Amino acid sequence: MDEMKNPKELGVMEIRRILELLPHRYPLLLVDRVLEMNGDKSIVCLKNVSANEPYFQGHFPNYPVMPGVLIIEGLAQTAAVLGISNIGETDEPQMIYFMGIERAKFRRPVIPGDTLYFHVEKVRSRGRVWRFRGEAKVDGQIVAETEISAMIIDQADIND
Repeated sequence: MDEMKNPKELGVMEIRRILELLPHRYPLLLVDRVLEMNGDKSIVCLKNVSANEPYFQGHFPNYPVMPGVLIIEGLAQTAAVLGISNIGETDEPQMIYFMGIERAKFRRPVIPGDTLYFHVEKVRSRGRVWRFRGEAKVDGQIVAETEISAMIIDQADIND
């Protein structure tokens, strides 16, 4: 039998650590678990799409569909986990701000019961500005894709 690897070696991250890195909370926290992280190069996160999500009440009552903007937000949160996890230790808590989105495409609806996988890879980083390419997948099929730009800043800089 193969020796089981330490989850930290695989880059696996549970919700407690995600909550330490991201300021988002329910109902806007869209990352349930980090499944893989390859240094600062790429990350795969999971979101279990439940019928209990508040947006399904009105989007749409007889055919619930996850809003595309929330799929993009899930990709952005995944990118934030990757970026913040790789900037090194600082004395100040870090925040990541979404700067831009390009080439967003939606391929098929995401519905309750789907397991959404956010695949994000770093395109480049210069200082605190990062560029990512992301794909959201269900059952191995791309449901959405985009390119995201973001900037990492110290939380203390926000209050000044």
